[in-house]
Amino acid sequence: MTRVRRQPLRQAVPWSYHAVIAALRPVLMGVTRRDWSGAEHLPRGEGFIVAGNHYSEVDPIMLAHFLVDHGHAPFFLAKSSLFEVPLLGAALRHLEQVPVYRSSSRAGDALEAARAALAGGRCIAIMPEGTLTRDPDLWPMKAKSGVGRLALTSRAPVVPIAQWGAQGVLGHYARRPGNLLKRPVQHVSAGAPVELSDLYDRAQEPRAHAEATRRVMAAITEQLAQIRGEQPPAEPFDPARRPTEPEG
Repeated sequence: MTRVRRQPLRQAVPWSYHAVIAALRPVLMGVTRRDWSGAEHLPRGEGFIVAGNHYSEVDPIMLAHFLVDHGHAPFFLAKSSLFEVPLLGAALRHLEQVPVYRSSSRAGDALEAARAALAGGRCIAIMPEGTLTRDPDLWPMKAKSGVGRLALTSRAPVVPIAQWGAQGVLGHYARRPGNLLKRPVQHVSAGAPVELSDLYDRAQEPRAHAEATRRVMAAITEQLAQIRGEQPPAEPFDPARRPTEPEG
């Protein structure tokens, strides 16, 4: 398993961020094992976007563990509804996470906040699918185009990160943890930043946002296929597409 000496954070973070790390990291080190790779692809000296697959409620924590131990404090784009939960909302605000207001007049606020954070050298983490994958085999599904829009309007590097193993801690839509005595292996693999420069001149076009997002998700899926040693679906699952009715 991977042994990593934790590196100091390269970005300034609120004291509560350090408190969360101090509380969670020893637990994660005790109940999981780590198979990490690709940290050399994480940029230094500039803000960047991390895009990861999403199949367990705890996989953002596993992704954050990987990033923090390599010296990068991730700031997540999270559903605005989470900020309305007592205590949790207050904690998220103090941790300076970024709320996403979907289908509202404030939908652009998250992108403005994210762009400002990137300009300040921070690491913005996104789960582009927006929710747990609906793919029955837990492959990444078709994503929302927000990551493409942020990438093109900020021109920040986008690092695709695939992870696998969080379902051993908490299964897909499960409410009870798995058998942590087995110390499930957390596979996390970062790839090279996705090539998007040919789309920068079309940064305001929805079609360019969709194409950038498609490339990001394809890179994540390719990383995940290497981890799993399996062939992904030819096309990502589309939650908006109704199943075909059987003939007869």
